[in-house]
Parts: sequence; structure tokens; C-alpha cells
Amino acid sequence: MRVGVFAMTTRQEKVKELLKVEISDIMLREMKDPRLGFVTITDAEVTRDFRHATVYISVLGEEKERETSLAVLQRAAGYIRGELGRRLHMKVIPEISFKLDTAVERGTRIFELLQQVKPHDEE
Repeated sequence: MRVGVFAMTTRQEKVKELLKVEISDIMLREMKDPRLGFVTITDAEVTRDFRHATVYISVLGEEKERETSLAVLQRAAGYIRGELGRRLHMKVIPEISFKLDTAVERGTRIFELLQQVKPHDEE
């Protein structure tokens, strides 16, 4: 959870999970942009008033592919919000922003570095 000192309410947790599922489905079934790479939604944050949501994504590929996929999603945020409005029965549909989640890349890099150090330890 990225929220910091404030714990998420149960409703925020439910909305967060619902957003992750529905946005993934919209990306898979509705979005036909060929520039959109292999994107995985890793997490989401929702403000207490449900007016804003940050969706964290991971993109398989090179840095340019990550930047392109992020830009495509940022431009499609209005469309995605409209689709969420049709699918979800909520009073307020949050404004959506996307951010790259680099935790997976950092973890992979740390693992690679540990693998490089490992043969030297055995000598």
C-alpha cells in the first residue's frame, strides 16, 4: 500500500480493486491502440473522496515502450473514465492518472546484481 500514514478505508480498498480489474478489462477488450504494449496494472490509489485515482502500471519491454504505453494510457484516461462510468454504479467516477511502477524493474536489477556477486563469493 502506497498511501503513507493514512490507512485506506474498506470502501477505498474495494474501489481500488474494482478499478484494477475493470481498467485491465478495458485495456484488454476495448483499447485497440497498437502502441499499447504488454501492460500490467500493479496497484492503484484512490483518494478518500474518490475524485482521483492513480493507477500504477508495469510495461514489459524497453524504456521507449514503457514511455509510449504510459503516454497512450494518459491520453486515453478520459475514454477509460467514461467506460468506468458505464460499468460501475458509483456516484463519483475518479479522474485517472497513470504512473509507471518501477518496483519490478528494480527487483529484477537487484536480482541480476546478486547473481553477479554470487560466483565471486564462492571463490
